Amino acid sequence: MGNGSLIEIILLAAVACFLVYRLRSILGRRTGHQENTQLRDTTANAGPENDNVISLPGRRSGEPTTQQNLEAALSQIRVADPSFNNRDFLNGAKRAFPMIVEAFASGDTASLRPLLGDDLYDDFSTAIRERNEAGESLETEIEDISDAQIVDAEMEARKAIITVRFTSKQRNVTRDAEGDVVDGSPEVAETVTDLWTFVRNTRSKDPTWALVRTEVPSDSDDQERGNG
Repeated sequence: MGNGSLIEIILLAAVACFLVYRLRSILGRRTGHQENTQLRDTTANAGPENDNVISLPGRRSGEPTTQQNLEAALSQIRVADPSFNNRDFLNGAKRAFPMIVEAFASGDTASLRPLLGDDLYDDFSTAIRERNEAGESLETEIEDISDAQIVDAEMEARKAIITVRFTSKQRNVTRDAEGDVVDGSPEVAETVTDLWTFVRNTRSKDPTWALVRTEVPSDSDDQERGNG
């Protein structure tokens, strides 16, 4: 394991100590079972797909992420950053996933700031402010991240860009100012799929990968990735 990758994992683990609240926010879309860069995204927050799905701010849906030349792109990233390897990156991404969603739900903008790109951070901050003004609270328990796969990658000048597909099981509920449930269920775990895009300047001494975009995969795109 390269020193750079080890530092990435250590830093991500350190950030976790700041995140002590539970969250509520469905990060992707239901898969049907209720069981258990120009990289700065300036797209407005997509609306919910149905009454029980609330997208993270900055989400863009219906945009397929090509897998063509994925291995070639990853090889380019390894040339630019010899410490990079798929396994360590995915381990770090899986650690970052609950950190970010918990910070969003608890309104912890201080913890979100170093983990997000500028425009996505602005979108998250706006959503948190609007939620607070509405007197709502969010609660989510991520029971399991069942899958995390690199589905797209590219080099843009000095920037390494990687998109990860996450599949997780979550319990989600929204409560109003009186504490009454207005969305979701504290008893039902749902399977959620999401695409997150991370970026890092390979010339920088900062090993942190910043989240710059969240997306909902389209049905056809998600099916193609699942068969890959």
